[in-house]
Amino acid sequence: MTSASPIPKTMTLHVPFRVVKRGGRKEMHLPDGVRPDRKADNTLVKALARAFRWKRMLESGEFATIAELAEREGIATSYMTRILRLTQLEPGIIEAVLDGRQGDAVTLARLMDPFPISWIEQKNIFSGT
Repeated sequence: MTSASPIPKTMTLHVPFRVVKRGGRKEMHLPDGVRPDRKADNTLVKALARAFRWKRMLESGEFATIAELAEREGIATSYMTRILRLTQLEPGIIEAVLDGRQGDAVTLARLMDPFPISWIEQKNIFSGT
């Protein structure tokens, strides 16, 4: 714009997207080639929060065993041990999950399976973090 041209009073902005129903919810789908900023995976964040909370409860001596804590929480001991394993993740992977920057390989289903204790091996498996 030059100083001689008037400033428009109204501006119209067109954002191409479509709304799709999925499982009773509506999602916004952007055109191909456009990627939205990643958001934190709430399921993963919740699982990490539970894992560290339970670890703290066990380490404090509030509960003597995982079985005792699992009973109090009303969940299966095997599920609790799989979630507690998340506390052994490489700190960079945990940070990426909390920031919503985790790669596609980092899902709760995948993290529920055994993974190596070595942080270097974890980085290799869950690349993209």
